[in-house]
Amino acid sequence: MPLKQNLLGLIFCCFFVISYFTNKYVLSVLKFTFPTLFQGWQTFAGGLLLLVSGKLGLVEMTSFTRSAALSWFPGSLLFVGNIYAGSRALSCLPIPFFFTLHNASEFVTIITLKLTQRERTSGIKLFSVSLLLVSAVTLPLCDPQFNPGGYMWAVVHFSCVGGYRVLQKSSHLSDLEQQYINYLFSVLLLAFAAHPTGDLFGALDFPFLLSYKFHSGCCASALLGFFLLLATVKLKSSLPSEHCEPWVFLAKVLAACLSPFVFDIVVNIPTLFCLLISICGEAMLVYSECRGPER
Repeated sequence: MPLKQNLLGLIFCCFFVISYFTNKYVLSVLKFTFPTLFQGWQTFAGGLLLLVSGKLGLVEMTSFTRSAALSWFPGSLLFVGNIYAGSRALSCLPIPFFFTLHNASEFVTIITLKLTQRERTSGIKLFSVSLLLVSAVTLPLCDPQFNPGGYMWAVVHFSCVGGYRVLQKSSHLSDLEQQYINYLFSVLLLAFAAHPTGDLFGALDFPFLLSYKFHSGCCASALLGFFLLLATVKLKSSLPSEHCEPWVFLAKVLAACLSPFVFDIVVNIPTLFCLLISICGEAMLVYSECRGPER
């Protein structure tokens, strides 16, 4: 593989790991558990940066019609559910646990495609997805610090992620166009939800509201999320889809393995076994994707 593609993959991994660590720091260490405000700020900053980048010609964004944007509204709703529930889950769960549950979204995607499009699936892919589902279902039963709220939001998160992937397969919009529409709808929906959820008034009593750590973390999370988006789009445009998956897998493994050195994690033998099963299942899934569709 050319040096340029390897460099793109490494840049993607760096942004992926640092972005997750920054979000985890704000949500868990600083305990800013107000996802409508946190994700509203991220989507507002991301949309603004994407718009400016498009105007300056730094990224390729073609104009799309209002009907095209409205047709993607179900995808935007799933995106909002994904980031909102993901923030809730990540604030309660260690990063390796979060990824184990996130991987169950592959099961949602495959089952939905089978029911709606009768898509054929290879045996090794079915087996790998079964391992991902088993590890995700077993993990809460083994977790020594079981948090029902965290796991509940994780279920909502991976369900939205799985459904979002299905809609992406049938969309004619580019990744950047989809994301820009997601940002627009997300800012509106999260702004309207800030008051009913109590996040707006709860944030006013947040002890770190005037702290430089809080402002630095929030600014970093927005910038890193935007750079991760650009790195992801660049990686997808430079590599075939089956060659992108190993880099995503590597980024998750790096984040999971490095997180115990940064954040406190309590594990036992059963939970460690669940994490390893999930990693093996995802490795097999990546292998099946690299092999291509079954003839």
